[in-house]
Amino acid sequence: MNVTTGRRTDPPITTRRAAGGSGSGSGTTAAYDPAGALRRAAHLDRLLGAPHDPLNPHGFAAFTTAAQLGRPAEATRRLLAEAGLAAAFVPAAHGGTLTRADLLMNILRPVFRRDVALGFDAGVTSLFAASAVWAAGTPEQQHVMARLLLGGGRATVVHPGLAPAGGVRREEVTARRDPAGTGMLLDGGRSLVIDAARADVYVVHARTAATGPRTHSVLLVDPARLPAGRLRRLARVETDGMRAAVFSGLRFADCPVPDDALVGGPGDGATLALRMNQVNRSLVAGAMTAGADPVLRHAVGAATRGRCGPPARRWHRPLAGVFADLLVCDALTTVCLRAAGALPDRAHVPTVAATYTVPVLLMDALEELSSVLAAHSRPGDALLHAVLGKLVRDLPAAGLGRDGAAACQAVIVPQLAALAKRSWFLEEEPPAALFRADGQLPPLDHRALAFAGGGDFLAAALSGVTGRSARPGRGGGRTALLARMADLFRAELLALRDQCALLPARSGAALSGPAACALADRYGLVAAASAVLAVREGHEGGDSGDSGEGHDSFLADPGWAVLALSRLGRRLGLTLPEVPQDCVTDVLDELLLRQRTGRGLDLGGIELVP
Repeated sequence: MNVTTGRRTDPPITTRRAAGGSGSGSGTTAAYDPAGALRRAAHLDRLLGAPHDPLNPHGFAAFTTAAQLGRPAEATRRLLAEAGLAAAFVPAAHGGTLTRADLLMNILRPVFRRDVALGFDAGVTSLFAASAVWAAGTPEQQHVMARLLLGGGRATVVHPGLAPAGGVRREEVTARRDPAGTGMLLDGGRSLVIDAARADVYVVHARTAATGPRTHSVLLVDPARLPAGRLRRLARVETDGMRAAVFSGLRFADCPVPDDALVGGPGDGATLALRMNQVNRSLVAGAMTAGADPVLRHAVGAATRGRCGPPARRWHRPLAGVFADLLVCDALTTVCLRAAGALPDRAHVPTVAATYTVPVLLMDALEELSSVLAAHSRPGDALLHAVLGKLVRDLPAAGLGRDGAAACQAVIVPQLAALAKRSWFLEEEPPAALFRADGQLPPLDHRALAFAGGGDFLAAALSGVTGRSARPGRGGGRTALLARMADLFRAELLALRDQCALLPARSGAALSGPAACALADRYGLVAAASAVLAVREGHEGGDSGDSGEGHDSFLADPGWAVLALSRLGRRLGLTLPEVPQDCVTDVLDELLLRQRTGRGLDLGGIELVP
């Protein structure tokens, strides 16, 4: 396919307004509206149908079967393409509907709720590939990418082959100048590339220098413009879970590409990857929280089966606790993705921390739920157990497992010393709109994303929240309890500041050892607590109306935040006050209410198809 023409002459109705356009134009107002994004998410959920229906071609049974056969869910992919999902991956300035990253996350959740592989298969990989073009591409490259995606085409990323510490460099693509002087020649390849077999264009991170900080460049490669026989697509790799559906490989052999394929400048590859990954990976982490939704619902159903009221008391804290953990994951990813657009120079470290903290919380939540499910297991639960098993396998396959966490820590640790010395407890507090459901925030600008030398908006938010909670007349009971917990997390950040300030300024063993990684882990949990406190305060006394997060009476109450902080504090080894049983009961009651009414188990709580 030639990407300058697009696969379809008629893009979906939702994008026909300005396919491939270069200006924002009219008709994009709804994309800035949080309520509009949640309505679109609810519509997409209805379009996909009842996930538990064994006859639904877009349900759990269909996706489980597809994974067992090593095939993508083609019927659902076509449905999402016809629904115009690709428009959500193209900025409004280029004819799509992408404005804020947190709104895109909400739109993707109905897809990830059903299957993580489906999320990638439906176009998230194209979003990852396109982000480098939105950030550093020429106007022509951006026009080509927008036209491709809005026309039904697909893009993918060929990531650099990074070597493990002290190890041999892994397979990679290299680029060298063509002796004829007409461009570059590509050699090498990767055996695991998401969606390589079906992509119409490749965003290739190719090695262009042997050593130094600028060893890789980014190239926009259109297979239709390559000579025959210079690019070979490899057979799909058959592995467990998500990989079987979407991974295959590529090999280049003296493959010429023109100079206008370069995205950004020579050697910009690492910088672009670091800038884009903070949003892309956090987006996936936030969307994947929806995958735990049906598991928690089934656990609630199993624990209340045959009972007129709530589950047995011994299941109250596990069920309410996992629900609180999901709210933590949503709060952290939501505010980080909002900050990527509103405060791009202060969001990098918190957003990367969300990328590895959220999967840890999710994995532990799934393990906790497995004990509930095991205690109430019955023969008809086989499909749910298959869904749970696939989700556990898909987390690392999506790049959010141990390797993904290590990569994120390697990015964060070198920045902790500078934050400790120049940012924490010194930085201006972020705007309150960042933590409100109805906050008016600017759209995501990929060009403005930074990756080092900035601030930390969540640390500043923690300072602000704890300062206000200490004022006289703030109230007693749960409010006072939450204030005491907030002070303990503030003290933890103070301790982190003192320890991180001692880290060396340059890379070395001290920045890659277990002690430094432990500091990054602790920081991620403090960042999560900061997000919880700021989001809870953002709903206090507010009226979100129909902005989506309309459960203000619950989200404004300190109870869920008290339970959430107690679980985060336990991970940090903090000595926190005991959580009152009425806090647990209130969180459980909200969970049961959402179970009965079919509302989502996140901040937005949209109505879902059961």
